[in-house]
Amino acid sequence: MELVWLTALGVGGATVIGAVIGFCFKRLSHRFSDTILSFAAGVMLSAAVIGLVLPSVEYGGEHGVWITIVGIFVGALSLNLIDKLVPHLHRFVGVGEESHPSSKINKVLLFVMAIAIHNLPEGIAAGVGFGSGDTTHALVIAGGIALQNIPEGMVIIAPMLAAGVSPKKTFLLASLTGVVEIIGTFIGYFAVNVSATILPFALAFAGGTMLYVVSDEMIPETHAHGHQRGATYALLAGFCLMLLTDVLLG
Repeated sequence: MELVWLTALGVGGATVIGAVIGFCFKRLSHRFSDTILSFAAGVMLSAAVIGLVLPSVEYGGEHGVWITIVGIFVGALSLNLIDKLVPHLHRFVGVGEESHPSSKINKVLLFVMAIAIHNLPEGIAAGVGFGSGDTTHALVIAGGIALQNIPEGMVIIAPMLAAGVSPKKTFLLASLTGVVEIIGTFIGYFAVNVSATILPFALAFAGGTMLYVVSDEMIPETHAHGHQRGATYALLAGFCLMLLTDVLLG
């Protein structure tokens, strides 16, 4: 349990670390932000496949692959449904770049809400990993999410400052998105521990949410500014880093 606490704090704290870096580099070029977000996408992709999807098949037994397939789609569809039901701005789009309510406060709240929407299932994915009892895969998942949270924390600072939010409130809002991830970690951990029978589905569900975020938001955003070649190699680098980490820890 102590390891889960430390991991939850580490996963959530990574967003805060990214926010601090974001304050140091308030103006990030598209090339740089696309590169670091692509690297994060590769990390998440690898963590989802290695730490969640493949273990789901393994724990599912005879019908494991079908449970995994259903879980992946349910996870993706759930996040898609949340996207449609909860009004928010695109997670990685700077405030002021889309047509949305003119109120400055509403813009900021919608922007932060978009991040929180996706941080909760990411936290759940980390918690489910520990609920499986496989510490190695759990650490791979948590490490992947934490690495992804650092650049995310970096890129959300500038839009909020540009919207006129004070540095103090900007840092507080960025930190709160990390708190959401901590809550999600414990939700995932306790859900699996209450009923071990849901483990294969829970792993696949968490993997599906992560795959959805990578495909629906991270990759399109990093390929939208003319730096797609570098973004592609950054994604491959992130994927291979997590693959290497899994092999070394294993």
